[in-house]
Amino acid sequence: MVRRCPRTLAIYKFFQKVNAKVKEISGINHIGVRVASLEKARAFYEKLGFEFIIGPIGPEPVAVMEHPSGVNINFILNAAPENTKNLLMDIPEKHPGYTHIALDVSDIKAVQAELGNLGIEITEGPITLPDGAVMLFIRDQDRNVIEFHQNPK
Repeated sequence: MVRRCPRTLAIYKFFQKVNAKVKEISGINHIGVRVASLEKARAFYEKLGFEFIIGPIGPEPVAVMEHPSGVNINFILNAAPENTKNLLMDIPEKHPGYTHIALDVSDIKAVQAELGNLGIEITEGPITLPDGAVMLFIRDQDRNVIEFHQNPK
């Protein structure tokens, strides 16, 4: 088994329990991220290597971008335009919900350098966990949190 950080291991164990009941689950299909502007989201995520697939489509407008690694993001295009805070991360009162996405990377130092070259601010990290995993965090144009996570070597 791959060594995982304690938080990742807890999530993994949770999904193992779920999978014991719903054996057909084989992975995560996509991540839904609420954004205010497709143009700004597209410009930001293209810097990370995502490619525009389609959108806006549907009654609640959605656009889709995909990374060559297979990570698929659905942008829900109905966030308030004056978004200065992330409701789940930036206010003292904590509400339930997903707080960030974590993307596996093989070389966190290379990611850190590339983010710097792209002018993307690192908001936290790099942080090294006791097991050797390393992570760093950025925010997108709507203050959604993205973690880059390197598993222990």
